[in-house]
Amino acid sequence: MTQSFCTELEERLVRYVQVETTSDEASSAVPSTASQLDLQRMLEGELRELGAQDVYLDQNGFLYATVPATVTGQKIPTVAFLAHVDTVAGIGDGPVKPRIHRNYDGSPITFPDDPLLVLMPEISPYLAHKIGHDIITASGRTLLGSDDKAGVAIIMTLTRYLLAHPELPHGEIRICFTPDEEIGTGIRKIDLQRLDASVAYTLDGGDLGEIVFETFSADKATVTITGVSTHPGKAKGKMVNALYLASRVTMTLPHAKLTPETTDDRQGFIHLYKVEGTAARFRAGAADRTWSPARVRVRHGSAHRAPGAHHLRDHAPIPQHALLARTGYAASRLRR
Repeated sequence: MTQSFCTELEERLVRYVQVETTSDEASSAVPSTASQLDLQRMLEGELRELGAQDVYLDQNGFLYATVPATVTGQKIPTVAFLAHVDTVAGIGDGPVKPRIHRNYDGSPITFPDDPLLVLMPEISPYLAHKIGHDIITASGRTLLGSDDKAGVAIIMTLTRYLLAHPELPHGEIRICFTPDEEIGTGIRKIDLQRLDASVAYTLDGGDLGEIVFETFSADKATVTITGVSTHPGKAKGKMVNALYLASRVTMTLPHAKLTPETTDDRQGFIHLYKVEGTAARFRAGAADRTWSPARVRVRHGSAHRAPGAHHLRDHAPIPQHALLARTGYAASRLRR
């Protein structure tokens, strides 16, 4: 890669990650957060300045644009490139402060905003392959947000270069920046007629030069347990502590296998990613990923009920008054 590309990619990535675009799975708005539109409007303006055609930001937060074909009189498929602008929630807060580590020498990378955080090849072996490269990290309080603003930066750099070099032969290229990928809902609103591409590639993750042509299926579940609340001084035979019930439910989930930290490649897993609550009410979020839609159906069965409810009765008796507690289970299929 030429130095000019590296310089432009770095400048764009550093600038884009500093725009707050965290998505919110609890929001019913589309996009889920208004801040995603801040970056989309920035990209909209830059695409217009570069000379892209058909630049359009729709009401759902999708940004479309076209790089015109430079070859005429031939039937060439239209290719689209996509990337998402939102970043995942739940890891730190505050402004993103990118740091550039020039000519990485293999030594531990420290973070000024979190002295306990260290990045080193012994923990992340991939780093050992990047000695001599420039590495960009955050400052320790937040994610960097390169998922997927690195993809955004690549597509914008590609767009700028192709528009500046019409002598390069290519067919029509469509650009699309999408919202709410991290919460699994954004792509539902994509306008495929407007995208109008024969084939599309998403620039998001993977090794250098890798092309992925398959992905997982997933279910996302929210478990809500409503206990019986009363004054603790007069709680005998009355109180049902939602936190205790929740701990017994979560203990029925896989621990030694079928979790993200014990699986790789095409192995499925169940990921408990969020818990919150009090003695009166508890909520937990979990995701179930698999590479086989058939196994999704088998794993969940035909009944959508509180996962683990039958296990509770198998493991320990529940006092009769505890049956007054309510366990709710809501599930949604995320076909990625």
